[in-house]
Formats: sequence, structure tokens, C-alpha cells
Amino acid sequence: MGSKEQILQLLENDSRLTHKEIAMMLAMEEESVTQQIREMEKEGIICGYHTIVNWEKTNDADVSAIVEVRVNPQRGQGFDRIAEKIYQFPEVQAVFLISGSYDFSIELKKAPMRDIANFVSSRLSIIEEVQSTSTNIILKKYKDHGTVFVKEDDEQRLVVSP
Repeated sequence: MGSKEQILQLLENDSRLTHKEIAMMLAMEEESVTQQIREMEKEGIICGYHTIVNWEKTNDADVSAIVEVRVNPQRGQGFDRIAEKIYQFPEVQAVFLISGSYDFSIELKKAPMRDIANFVSSRLSIIEEVQSTSTNIILKKYKDHGTVFVKEDDEQRLVVSP
């Protein structure tokens, strides 16, 4: 009998699977799979279904960026309130509280370089608690959400012999 975690793993790998296909893979009744998926959507365990796009194979010239942010949290309010200020911006794709030199890692939506620079300088940096930022432009994606973008045929390396 399939568990919720098994259903989640299958959907995380391929969100296009039908409830019937999942039921067959886990030896379950289709109605049970449908019911469990609905419950997990209602409980916020399943938060959405997304498509992973290899933008390098399109004519899109926009860039993606990851911004690391160091903050000074206010007493009694911690990081959650600052994160909420940040994730409210429509330019923000993802926000993570991280360990290390910075407090947050922010993934921005693809945009022209000028728009990313303007966002960091005129919207993010002016938040009172923000001490510093470090903006990293994504030059090439090799793997995203478990999907590998580079095929062996795509990698053209010279053979070097001594």
C-alpha cells in the first residue's frame, strides 16, 4: 500500500502523472490516491505544480540571479518578519534562511540585468534590517530540481594526453 510520502516522491519527479498512473505504480485504488492528493493540497503539503524550463534553448535574453543578504533582525521579531518583507516582492522567486556568511538566499525571477540591479539597489537594499547583499548572476544551469540540462553529447571537451 502506498504512503503519502511515496505519492509525493512520484509527483515531485513528474507532476504530470495521473492519479490512475500513481495508483497503478503503488498498487492502490485510484480513489484513495485522489483523496490523499486532495488532502495534501488542502493541508498545504502540496503547494503547487511547476514546469522546469531550459531557457538556454530559447531566444530569451533575461538573466536569473541569486542574491545573498545579510540582515540585522530586530529584537523579538527574528528572521520571519524580514523574510515576509522580501518574499512579498513580485520579483522574488524563492527565499531561504541559510547558515553561513549570509542570512538569506533569494532567487529572483528572470529579468533584464538592469531590472535585477534596480531591484537590489532600490528595493531590497533599502529595507531597514538589510546590512549587505551579494548578487550572483546564474551563468549556466546544469541541474535544477533534479532535472539535468546538459546531455553528454552537449559537452564537447578536448581530449588531452601527456
